[in-house]
Amino acid sequence: MMKLKCIAVDDEPLALDIIEDYISKVPFLELVKRTENAIEALQLVQAGGIDLVFLDVQMPDLTGIQFLKIATGKSNYILTTAYSQYALESYDLNVSDYLLKPIAFDRFYKAVEKVHSQVKNTEAAVTPAPVPVVAPSPAVIHPVQDFIFVKTEHKIQKIELDDILYIEGLKDYISIYTKTERVITLQNMKKMEETLPSSQFIRVHKSYIISLDKIESIERSRITICGKVIPIGDTYRDEFFKRIENKNL
Repeated sequence: MMKLKCIAVDDEPLALDIIEDYISKVPFLELVKRTENAIEALQLVQAGGIDLVFLDVQMPDLTGIQFLKIATGKSNYILTTAYSQYALESYDLNVSDYLLKPIAFDRFYKAVEKVHSQVKNTEAAVTPAPVPVVAPSPAVIHPVQDFIFVKTEHKIQKIELDDILYIEGLKDYISIYTKTERVITLQNMKKMEETLPSSQFIRVHKSYIISLDKIESIERSRITICGKVIPIGDTYRDEFFKRIENKNL
């Protein structure tokens, strides 16, 4: 049976518990992630591979409506909210369904079954005819995503990964230094490290993450990037030099 890969996004843990429980009862649904962080969910959607998003409307950092206007890709959306006034606007944004809280399981099942049928029909319509078998060409590996979204004081900003030089962690926020600007966001280093592709970025100090291809020079325990001298912490030294050796720098 084809399964829909799902994420659930809501700033209320109890609401997430209910959605997670309902998903577990439906054979054709698979919960990939539940999160209270709308920006984290947006990055997952942008990375691709998510078939269905259960999305709350009223969230502090990014509302469901704002989420829908920003998001790209082919995910399907079911809004979950206690407020009915957003229904019309959500349908203008091609939402598959709109579930009012408290959500009954039979109503939930009806909504997800509709999405499941639509996805199956779409895949059947685009299934190509059999083609002759030929020798495989070398695989071309494309990055899952080439940008991230971060929340700044007044907006949500898109940052191209290739523009990032290094990231500095401070007490309550981090600074992302790019080729043209410094972007400050309320986020911790661990979360940022998990978000960035490890093939391109590496943590070298408790306060620094760097872009490997932006390194200008390495001298003892110091890295220079665009004139900035960045220390290599003892905890990260072995892994950093191992990566450097593998890249034949």
